[in-house]
Amino acid sequence: MSDFHDWNQRIIAEFRANSGKVGGQFEGAPVVLMHGVGRKSGKETIHPVMYLADESDPATIYVFASKAGMPTHPDWYWNLTTAGRLTVEVGTETYEATVTELQDDDRDRVYATQAERYPGFAEYEVKTAGLRTIPVLALTRA
Repeated sequence: MSDFHDWNQRIIAEFRANSGKVGGQFEGAPVVLMHGVGRKSGKETIHPVMYLADESDPATIYVFASKAGMPTHPDWYWNLTTAGRLTVEVGTETYEATVTELQDDDRDRVYATQAERYPGFAEYEVKTAGLRTIPVLALTRA
C-alpha cells in the first residue's frame, strides 16, 4: 500500500468518525469525499478533496483538480469527467451528483474565490502556469 493511499485512508476514516471534519492540513477546511469508478480499472475509488460551496445554489459545490500544483491532472478528474456522475459525502450526508466542468470566466471566478480563501490554491496555479489550467468541476445534487 502506497504512502498516498494510506494518507487518503486516514483522512477518509477521520472524516467519517467526525461527521465530515478533519484535522491536519485540512483543519477547518470544507472537505468532500468523492466516490468514483476508474474508467480503466472499473474499481471504486474515494478521494478526499477541499470544496467550495456555491453561494447562490445550495445544491452545487466546486472541486479543484489541482493535484497540489503537479504538471498533470489527477486521475479522478478524468474518471469524473468521463462518468459525468458520482456519489459525494459532505458532512454526514451522502448523495448522487452530476459533474460539469466550468469554463472560461466562470472557472476563473470560482478558482479566484478558492485561491483567496485558501492561498495554497494560488500557489498551485503558479506551479502549473504554462503547463495546464487547473480544472474546476461543479458537483450538483442529482
